[in-house]
Amino acid sequence: MIPLRRAAHSLRRALSRKVSPDALKIGVSPRLFHPRPEGKGIQSKTLQYLEQSVAHWVMSRDVLVFMVPTVAKDSLIHPSNIRVADYARVLDGLVLQGGSDVSPLTYGEEPLNQAWAGDRLRDVYEIELVHEFVEAGKPVLGICRGAQLINVAFGGTLFQDVTTQIAEAQEHVTDDYEKHRHGIRFEPGSRLARLYRGVERPRVTSIHHQSVKALGRGLRVEAWSEPDGVVEAIRGSGKGYVFGVQWHPEFHYPGDGDSLDSAPILEEFLEAARGGA
Repeated sequence: MIPLRRAAHSLRRALSRKVSPDALKIGVSPRLFHPRPEGKGIQSKTLQYLEQSVAHWVMSRDVLVFMVPTVAKDSLIHPSNIRVADYARVLDGLVLQGGSDVSPLTYGEEPLNQAWAGDRLRDVYEIELVHEFVEAGKPVLGICRGAQLINVAFGGTLFQDVTTQIAEAQEHVTDDYEKHRHGIRFEPGSRLARLYRGVERPRVTSIHHQSVKALGRGLRVEAWSEPDGVVEAIRGSGKGYVFGVQWHPEFHYPGDGDSLDSAPILEEFLEAARGGA
């Protein structure tokens, strides 16, 4: 009974804590589920949603998280004067979560396989989000697809499929999902290398089949996968904070000795949101 009472006391104490009124407000772009032709009920509707692990990872630092729904500028049903710029003005930072492929049409190519056609509607919306947050001087962090989207938003292109377009590529996605990992190497002297000073042979999750091809304007590479050299992290070289990682830091659990500690990345991003970077 004593351990149970202690657990109950700890829970009550945690629930009684109040988040500071000055807590950071971080927006997370939504994944989109488009209605299916044969769909019934909820599957006949457009859904916008967050992957739980992303939200909980950001919230682990007592940060308020808000999903940033798409803006229906020309809606005949529920017209609104809300603009994407309004979110960038009110929120302190933006996280682009993973999900569907970036459409090759978004960077001027045709899909080499219809399965890689991606989500053009989501691309257009997230690119507008990126530019509005950057224009507002607010930090942007991209995860997996989010890193790819950042590259495309700055004029870059992608490999549509790592396995078929990169010679001697290792596996970057398997049925093990978040349990699949591989090694990376940091660019010497980069901010990422300084952030993980002394870390040897870092390993990260790998759940993707697209990757950065031609680098976008004003971006630089900060990490590659080992041994095949696929781009694993990019950062904006201009004013403000723009950073993207190909891996999923939200799946790097505390105390997991097999994966890179995700806390420094989150803390760097939130420090930028506070105006410190």
